Amino acid sequence: MEKLRIVIAKPLAEEYVDRLRACDPRVEVVYEGDLMAPMRWPSDHHGDPNFKRTPEQQARLDELVDSADILYSFPDLDPAELARIVRANPKLKWVHIMAAGGGAAVKAAQLTDEELKRVIFTTSAGVHAGTLAEFALFGVLAGAKQLPELEEDKKKHLWPPSRRLMGMISDMRIVVVGMGAIGQECAKRFHQLGATVIGVNRSIKPVEAIEKLFTSDQIVEAAKGADALVNALPGAVGTEELISREVLEALAPGAIIASVGRGQCIDEDAMIELLACGHLGFAALDVTKVEPLPESSPLWDLPNVVISPHTAANSAKEDSRIADLFIENLHAFLDDAPMRNVVNTKLFY
Repeated sequence: MEKLRIVIAKPLAEEYVDRLRACDPRVEVVYEGDLMAPMRWPSDHHGDPNFKRTPEQQARLDELVDSADILYSFPDLDPAELARIVRANPKLKWVHIMAAGGGAAVKAAQLTDEELKRVIFTTSAGVHAGTLAEFALFGVLAGAKQLPELEEDKKKHLWPPSRRLMGMISDMRIVVVGMGAIGQECAKRFHQLGATVIGVNRSIKPVEAIEKLFTSDQIVEAAKGADALVNALPGAVGTEELISREVLEALAPGAIIASVGRGQCIDEDAMIELLACGHLGFAALDVTKVEPLPESSPLWDLPNVVISPHTAANSAKEDSRIADLFIENLHAFLDDAPMRNVVNTKLFY
């Protein structure tokens, strides 16, 4: 039986290349590292942006990806290149995308219905859930424990004459919007600390660690009086600015925002206004509507905002976890079994 050809189209450490090569005798794994941008840190999917391929290297990379049955990522994470490959390579069967929200790249590629049916697209959803849930937990704790005020006192060498009251997670009602792998992990972490956790999801499904699940059209009701809101939404059809001004205004005065999904899912202008006037007490943002965040954004100067430059998902073991997920899915693909994280090509998540 002819082996299926897997082409790795991202910078990847040799130990993970070797792991993929050894995972199943039914596949051939091809990787030419000199064609990839050098990694700047472990699990750097993009590689150095200053790297430029020679015309010969580009032609070789095109030849490789156009010969693949299965793609492990796609060159430079460029949706236009993804579209080119799908159209140039009629034998392509499956593309695995490094991002948890990889459906956005599939949508941006603007593939035809026939192309979307011909090729399976999977994402790395779930791989980043632990690190992102920890950032959400950090954000809510930072707001509850008044991190900005503590930092300001420290700068002034000030020991306040009166003791501040600190919030406690176990006293809080926390709304987690988006019940994918990231949202469920966030809910689990907050529940373990004694919070009352409310979930919001596109549809009703069993979810552990939450007291009640609301559908997306009930999000304002879910947010009423909540002490904190976690954005764990993907960039998908129907999620843009789902966390609207009305939702943010429904939160309790001084509420905390932790955003680890997609920045486009929050009405950012409304959030800035409500942070500035104090209705929102604190925000920990790993994502913003426009990235990189423009220098002119008021978010930079708000004292009650912590900004992480879309790095909260990063960890030294990310590539290892993605390789394990891919191998699990590869066995399912080869054995005609259900695969994890298949992109919904109508809603693109």
